[in-house]
Amino acid sequence: MRDLSRASGISLAGLYHYLGSKERLLYLIQKHTFSTILAQLKSRLNGLTDPQERIRVFIQNHLEYFVANQSGLKVLAHEDEALKNGFNSEIAAIKREYYRICLGLMDDLKREHKLDFNSRTAVMSLFGMINWIYTWYNPRHDGTAKDLAQQMSEIILSGVGCGAAGRNVECSNNAVAKRRKKAAHGASRGLASVPRVRPRRGERKFSNSGGVAHLNAHAARK
Repeated sequence: MRDLSRASGISLAGLYHYLGSKERLLYLIQKHTFSTILAQLKSRLNGLTDPQERIRVFIQNHLEYFVANQSGLKVLAHEDEALKNGFNSEIAAIKREYYRICLGLMDDLKREHKLDFNSRTAVMSLFGMINWIYTWYNPRHDGTAKDLAQQMSEIILSGVGCGAAGRNVECSNNAVAKRRKKAAHGASRGLASVPRVRPRRGERKFSNSGGVAHLNAHAARK
């Protein structure tokens, strides 16, 4: 409070007169923050129907606000459990609504594309990403809030939905696994089909697999 008094030019007695306590000041900060970001989110989601686009909007709305207000995000992260004496109930209700909106977005995505993932886990993982940016975010390396939102959206959507570009794309994990299995199977069959050549007198005998390894090592040295 003393730091705030010096920065604002208001006497310490004046601050306590208008605010009452440090706890009420924290309550007002949290209420303003959560109410603002929730109202902005509802406005931006209005009229959107595509589940992926709605999740992208959720992420971008959150990041745009907190990239511009990183000190506020730091306060919320470290003082999350500090409110008592009835102050926390109103804030908790706003936070529950925010969480439920995100949970609903994940459920909509799951139903729309017939996906199989735990919506709560996806939501909490997303919050883990977007709530701690103040500890590492650097615009010179990470770009704008919009850039960051795009990258995080791809990570989340690719993780739960096999690619954010849409369901026309085959699930990348399964596709990669199938290609690797097919390639390994073809390579093993091709290797097995290499004819065995009986060595001439005086030549050193080696197996097909050993010969291939030797040739590869020889080629690498060239």
